[in-house]
Amino acid sequence: MFEGLKSIFTNYELKKRIFYTLLLLVVCRMGSFLPVPGINQEIALQAFKQTLGSTQNLFQLMDMFTGGAFAKLTVTALGVMPYISASIIMQLVTAITPSLQREMKENSDAGKRKLSRWTRMTTVALAFFQASLLAKYALSLNASSPGLIHPFFNDVSLFGLPLFFMLTLIVTMTTGTLLLMWIGEQMTEKGIGNGTSLIITVGILSSLPATFGNIINQLNLSGTAESQISFTTLALLAILFVVIVFTTIMVVQGQRNIPVQYARKNQEDSSNAFIPLKINYAGVIPVIFASTLLMFPATIAQFLGNVPYLGDLSKLLSPGSSTYMALFVMLIIFFTYFWTATQFNPDQIASDMKKSGAFIPGIRQGKPTHDYLEHTMSKITFLGAIFLATIAVLPNLVGRILKVDASITYFFGGTSLLILIGVVLDTSKQIQSHLMMKRYDGFFRRGKSF
Repeated sequence: MFEGLKSIFTNYELKKRIFYTLLLLVVCRMGSFLPVPGINQEIALQAFKQTLGSTQNLFQLMDMFTGGAFAKLTVTALGVMPYISASIIMQLVTAITPSLQREMKENSDAGKRKLSRWTRMTTVALAFFQASLLAKYALSLNASSPGLIHPFFNDVSLFGLPLFFMLTLIVTMTTGTLLLMWIGEQMTEKGIGNGTSLIITVGILSSLPATFGNIINQLNLSGTAESQISFTTLALLAILFVVIVFTTIMVVQGQRNIPVQYARKNQEDSSNAFIPLKINYAGVIPVIFASTLLMFPATIAQFLGNVPYLGDLSKLLSPGSSTYMALFVMLIIFFTYFWTATQFNPDQIASDMKKSGAFIPGIRQGKPTHDYLEHTMSKITFLGAIFLATIAVLPNLVGRILKVDASITYFFGGTSLLILIGVVLDTSKQIQSHLMMKRYDGFFRRGKSF
């Protein structure tokens, strides 16, 4: 391990990228402590906890991804979620629009620039819309918790709404999201790892100190009262966490290698060629889609107030209920197949293989290759879907079986664990690639001296 750290810090280019990334991440975290002008953070946090309680809604998911910035109504309360949503929307639009696919294939640079421009425009629209809803939500919280909004911002009103406050909040939060989007792009380009994913990861990890504090409080080491969690349960949780992380890493990295041979090369030259089909091809996207869809009724009920039907539906879909778990699993499996179908293109792969003279041993080129890849990917996707569904419901299962608080089982599965492991693996691969480039450069420099 020490040799690895030494190699990293002796590589000037890699060291510069790492420090640049860390500096920008610090800037991102600073934004989560800067309140929107006119907002009292303490009252906002108290009102957020009292209003939501243990109910399930999109607000809790947003607060998790923003590292607590959403509950305190800070400048970066929306985080990078509008940017991620816009990226997903544009990927889906590209997948179902033949003209965009053709443009991306014929002129990839121009297509990527157009896609990036549309993604940014969609991000602005989504951030503006979400900030508008959040402004209305803040006004409703201020009605039940006076003092959340400074009286000065309520002086200017139009159509019965405090226009000055709404414009201030909308512009500030939209700007905060655009700043995070720019920082994420800069980290991806000039730093190390995927910038957007790293911003979310830091937000998730920011809740670790509170989790450890909660564990210590429930252990009750002072002995003044009965402990809510025993040392045996804590040991079981530690062992279970290690097993879950190890299994998740194995599945995330797992892939089925389809051997490929070339008609114009000899067998030895093409023996190492293969098509990698990842088990978890869809990544964390199905879990996010399923969570969002299940949380939507409860969120709408939160906005609209006491609506009988929506209230009953939100109670039916409360976390840990049998209905919630069953629907969650089915939606994850559905979205896993849906996302894989939109992103994996066996027809294009079969066509490219035929043009290059490549073939799968025992499978004819053209449609037979397409059918073989589609059938193989379908079987692999089923395993990936079952894995995602299992990981997603693990926090609820662990909490129910071991009778542990949800804030502790938070890291035992679900979206947070998948994001953390995926980002760590991706970042470590990029670091390894930079170290390998340094070795090759050193090899070539030594070679010139002969």
